[in-house]
Amino acid sequence: MAEGVSRLTVLYDSGCALCSLFRQWLAGQPALVQLDLVPAESAQARALFPGLDHARTMQEITVVGDDGSIWTGEHAWVMCLWALAAHRATAERLATPTGLRMARAMALSAAGLRHLLARPPLVNGGDYPDRCAGAC
Repeated sequence: MAEGVSRLTVLYDSGCALCSLFRQWLAGQPALVQLDLVPAESAQARALFPGLDHARTMQEITVVGDDGSIWTGEHAWVMCLWALAAHRATAERLATPTGLRMARAMALSAAGLRHLLARPPLVNGGDYPDRCAGAC
């Protein structure tokens, strides 16, 4: 998959609750390659990768290898798993054409959940979304 890569930088949205949970989970896993977890919106990310589209890194997880490789979307999720001792075999299965379709579905599900978690607050402190106002 990424033979020769010994370090991965994972750029994540630190303002996103789901992304921050994923970062925390990654940090707690035994890794086979060094993982650097860097907020995508940070000055550090811009200094490390000046040529990267930083607006895009705020939209989807981005992983950068120490060899210059860049992965986004489902490929980035697979690379995160590939870096972990307990999940490398899963990542190798997901790296196949069929597996990537499954990884894409998981990435899209995570993006949808991320979108739901980021929605504006409910009206009047109530329990209903703005368009519903309790009539649903």
